[in-house]
Amino acid sequence: MTSWHGYRARWNGEEYPVSPEPHALELWVRLRSETPRDGFEEVEPDCHVRTVPVQECESLHFVTVVCRWRDEPFQVHDERDGRLLLEYLGGSALKARDLGLDRVERGVWRAWVPRAEVTDMREEAVPLTSRFLNV
Repeated sequence: MTSWHGYRARWNGEEYPVSPEPHALELWVRLRSETPRDGFEEVEPDCHVRTVPVQECESLHFVTVVCRWRDEPFQVHDERDGRLLLEYLGGSALKARDLGLDRVERGVWRAWVPRAEVTDMREEAVPLTSRFLNV
């Protein structure tokens, strides 16, 4: 996995990684594709983009990668040298301390852990709805 969190949209029946692009009166998104597609502009090798109003999208989601470490819930933020940077999703500062996590700021606890110790890694998609979407 290379992207641990980001936006995804379904447009014309296909799912694309997207970046929000606010315009004066409405929200647009930049659809990205590794392969050439009709209406997409190549901005660099293997990166083709097309900007569309968000209301043309069938859905918009914020996607994160979550997992479990030592039977506790975490979100994955990065990976280096076989280790994952995890952020604790549980609500207990006492448990975070017991796990040996580093306090990054109030209520935010993180640690680099061996990837082999992580279980149940999966994507979690949260739908974003607003008056701009037809969802």
